[in-house]
Amino acid sequence: MILPSLQAGTLVRRYKRFLADIELADGGVFTAHTPNTGSMRQCAVAGSKVLFSTSDNPKRKYPCTLELIEVNGSWVDINTQRSNKLVAEALNQGIIDGLAGYHVQAEKKLGDSRIDFLLERSVAGVDERVWLEVKNVTLMASEVCASFPDAVTERGRRHLVELMSAKEQGDRAVILFLIQRSEAKLFSPAADIDPAYAEQLTLALNAGVQAYACRTETTEFETHIVDRLPVVV
Repeated sequence: MILPSLQAGTLVRRYKRFLADIELADGGVFTAHTPNTGSMRQCAVAGSKVLFSTSDNPKRKYPCTLELIEVNGSWVDINTQRSNKLVAEALNQGIIDGLAGYHVQAEKKLGDSRIDFLLERSVAGVDERVWLEVKNVTLMASEVCASFPDAVTERGRRHLVELMSAKEQGDRAVILFLIQRSEAKLFSPAADIDPAYAEQLTLALNAGVQAYACRTETTEFETHIVDRLPVVV
């Protein structure tokens, strides 16, 4: 996926969830929108190099958007609004093993939730459906292990319950952790941050829900999925 045109700055602080102050090379400081509802633990570190985009929409209060943050020498995409677009692109290109060859629909209602994707196809006259929920991962639990969530998420736990229900009804159900840390070698739930989510993930996997961990690589020009990692619970 090609990224929008980006400019460089330095993170001064991230606050009120959706705001970040960024310093330019000339010393000027401005406020940018931050499209990430998580804690951004390990990423929202003052003094980090950042890249931001600028919108020409005159109705925006904050025309600039924080897009990437440099962590341990690599760019991390913190824009969760791009996660589903990246996964949709990969699904349509058929580059995710086990999820290729389906008709892709976004934002479909399942129970009391909206699940990111519904994948459908017919094989030998048999209709198949796959419910797919995506979670953006920017946290590392160790030098090699990516982890989710970075804050307590009741909504994320509820999505797992809905996926379990879909599996019980005969559909496939997949939780896809989109890992934005290039150093990651495996994925595990952050039980120390949200034990209820970690427990629910274990229950979901035992019930037949599948977990995919797809690692991305990001430059200042593009981001794409490069491989799948083991999931350890």
